Amino acid sequence: MMNRMKKDAKRKKLEMALFFRRASREIKERKGIFVVYLLLRLSVILVLVAQCFNHNYENVFLCILTLVLFTLPTFIEKKLRIRFPDTMEIIILLFIYSAEILGEIHSMYTRIPLWDTILHTMNGFLVAAVGFCLIDLLNRNEKFTFKLSPLYLAVVAFCFSMTIGVLWEFFEYSMDNFLLMDMQKDTVVNRISSVTLDPEGLNHTVVIKDIEGVVLKTAEGDVELPVEGYLDIGLQDTMEDLFVNFIGAVVFSVIGFFYVKRKGKGKIAKRFIPEVYE
Repeated sequence: MMNRMKKDAKRKKLEMALFFRRASREIKERKGIFVVYLLLRLSVILVLVAQCFNHNYENVFLCILTLVLFTLPTFIEKKLRIRFPDTMEIIILLFIYSAEILGEIHSMYTRIPLWDTILHTMNGFLVAAVGFCLIDLLNRNEKFTFKLSPLYLAVVAFCFSMTIGVLWEFFEYSMDNFLLMDMQKDTVVNRISSVTLDPEGLNHTVVIKDIEGVVLKTAEGDVELPVEGYLDIGLQDTMEDLFVNFIGAVVFSVIGFFYVKRKGKGKIAKRFIPEVYE
């Protein structure tokens, strides 16, 4: 019994030593990622402490969620035995920080009009890269007898990215309807066309131009919206998000197509396509 306990203790010490040796080697090999990860994590912790003092527990949850999301690249690498290129991993970490900390807590979504558009474009690009990687790994695996063409890989990456984009819009719509969170941001428009406004109740489009303002009639009284136009509640935002997601997905799909076509050559593609971990 004592010998077994000693062997277990010795084995645990050996495992810990190997773990720290691997970690030390990883840090030396990928100093850039380690510095970015450390700085972003420290920044999130400082924001978390500040939000605790402000008793803003919703933002505290966002900070904890961000810290968890920061571990996703490493978790995926270990599970799938792949390694993300440094450029891709840094962009993923910055994307998470920009979306949760800067976007939600520091209100960049409302302060900078193009903030949401930029993030959705990056999301389309990155998700297409992940989808391309998953299929490309199968394509290079000797256990599988089939080989997929470069065009097929590009189409799958594109479809994967667009599917994730659509599912995210479903999530935003659900949060807005059930929790009234307004994730699908409003858009001010000065012209609308609708068959609902047809006085005869027919399928004739009625166009209203040069809208200067809208007054809402509520049980508490009339409320005049502080905008110069009509307030579109989500449709414009959703379609714009899907369109820029489409652009990001197309861009990477084209890059991935030529990457496979040229049998792994291409400096840009190598910065975004994970490799099998040895």
